[in-house]
Amino acid sequence: MGCVAERSVTSPATYVVRTGDTISAIATRFNLDYRELARWNGVGADFRIDVGQVLTLSPRQATQQPPRVSAPARAPASPTVTSLHWNWPAEGSVLTPVTQPAGGVGVRIEGVLGSPVRAAASGRVVYQGAGLRAYGRLLIIKHDELWLSAYGYNQEVLVAEGDRVREGQQIATMGEGPGHQAMLYFEIRLNGRPVDPLAQLPPWRAKP
Repeated sequence: MGCVAERSVTSPATYVVRTGDTISAIATRFNLDYRELARWNGVGADFRIDVGQVLTLSPRQATQQPPRVSAPARAPASPTVTSLHWNWPAEGSVLTPVTQPAGGVGVRIEGVLGSPVRAAASGRVVYQGAGLRAYGRLLIIKHDELWLSAYGYNQEVLVAEGDRVREGQQIATMGEGPGHQAMLYFEIRLNGRPVDPLAQLPPWRAKP
């Protein structure tokens, strides 16, 4: 009787959910039990996950969280309080909040092509790439077990996955968004769900 060799997969510590992903498919990809994966990440009985959500792939790094309750992917009417100190990630003109096709809610900051993009708060880089449609070259920073920030339309990314970054550190350069306009797309997420960045960031002060 033949013997089927087991597939050897070296799993990263975390995984960023992309369009079309399911908890079962992700678990299969990394040779995990989907029920354990859901438990490590506090995913509810409906096994719902959201695009941009950061999943822990190891029980050693898991923090038990209450099951997630399904809700429309839009910014809440009132700000959510956090102990994190947020700062503006780029200089330019702030446009009104926009909703991405994948459900993200964020702001566009129009500026100068190649100008600095900075970390809005200290944390660790968990993703950089162009795998999410409508975000361009995307960078995601995880700040703690609850909060992350996303930076889209980058021209050049200056940090790598796993790097620790500090608030205000340059992490990328501004690229082109819709209409070939130089801009940064910026999101803040709580438990994988987008919140209104304008409710978290300090008051905007336009440069003279």
